[in-house]
Amino acid sequence: MLDIHFIRENLELVKDAIVKKNADVDIDQLLKLDDERKLIRQEIDAKKAEQNRRSNEIQILKDFEREKVIEQMQHLKAGMAETEEKYQELLGRWTKLLLSVPNIPSPDTPVGPDESGNIVVRKWGEPPVFDFKPKEHWDIGRDLGIIDTEKAGEISGARFSYIKGDLALMQFALITLALKVLTSREELATIAANAKLDVDTTPFIPVIPPVFMRSDVMGRMARLQPIDERYFFEKDDLVLVGSAEHTLGPLHMNEMIDETRLPIRYAGYSTAFRREAGAAGKDTRGILRQHQFDKIELESFVKSADGYHEQEFFVAIQEHLMQLLKLPYQVVAICTGDMGKPDHRQFDIETWMPGQNTYRETQTSDYMGTYQARRLNTRIKDKEGNLTHAHMNDATAFAIGRTLIAIIENYQQADGSIKVPEALVPYVGKSVIGGAR
Repeated sequence: MLDIHFIRENLELVKDAIVKKNADVDIDQLLKLDDERKLIRQEIDAKKAEQNRRSNEIQILKDFEREKVIEQMQHLKAGMAETEEKYQELLGRWTKLLLSVPNIPSPDTPVGPDESGNIVVRKWGEPPVFDFKPKEHWDIGRDLGIIDTEKAGEISGARFSYIKGDLALMQFALITLALKVLTSREELATIAANAKLDVDTTPFIPVIPPVFMRSDVMGRMARLQPIDERYFFEKDDLVLVGSAEHTLGPLHMNEMIDETRLPIRYAGYSTAFRREAGAAGKDTRGILRQHQFDKIELESFVKSADGYHEQEFFVAIQEHLMQLLKLPYQVVAICTGDMGKPDHRQFDIETWMPGQNTYRETQTSDYMGTYQARRLNTRIKDKEGNLTHAHMNDATAFAIGRTLIAIIENYQQADGSIKVPEALVPYVGKSVIGGAR
């Protein structure tokens, strides 16, 4: 969330961000509630001070005087309870409104109403040229018996799938490849050097996080809404994560981190879940848009001076992984109207899908600034003892299902087989799926 003092001091900037992010927040009402909140808080504090003063007086008063003061204190206590109740009700409305204020977009974020305003920053690789009509991944997967959405539909319903045989091996190969890169200081140093980034190359800590989290914690991550997209178990007050970063981000909730420990980086592998409530009739075939999917997500905590460089490092890692797979892609700067509410700056990687004859999103990288850390109460202590909120980044290393799609479609062969990317051959154990080894 944004600090209320920042909002007051940068009112036009905040209002501009609300418009550009297509948000619906009444800032004037927020400030009015804030004024009321402070006045009532002052009233409560004054009554508490009066109560304390009279409590001290009682000790030195005579019996008949003491009874009179005690009676006055009872009236004061009753009035204070009523004021406190009013304050709590007001505080709830104030907090809800404050939490709904979106983050400020970075100065270099493109301004646009929706995805039409996104800008391609750079491209890598050339889309493959086939001497046959390329198929889409669901046809190839069905013919090779490695993707089964039909039986999954009978058992689990729409937007579920079985990943089978050699494609399951390829999924584990992607995980192994990603973790090999992310846990190697040497490989990370090479990535940073190639991207001309002067960053700390501390490796990522591998994590298998919970897939359930309490609703209030997901709210503090600013990822609970829209609730229609979440699988919410109200009886248990638990929500299934929509990404591993949802449970990685709170790892330092209510903690004070010594700056000597920074950067702290995590690589989390998790199954994720989304209702896809707003995707009726969209990408219904294959495994592109599923209710259940797997991802390797990155999360980091850094000082303010390192926030932008950390995001650029994350994008460089994403590009390195796609280049290892030799998959053509483009890096896209996401505009104000298409980015998430908590995002300060966002880049996506879109990978070429020959069967669909277009680029599709496979990775994203979100820089939050202090927006999430302020809600999570995650702070950094510097050598002078000063406290500031951490700056947080998250990014996708591999969205497994979408990366499998990209491999299937880009590496398909005329005979219906799939070549295995060279970087994955040692882990898959073969160079071709559905053909000769």
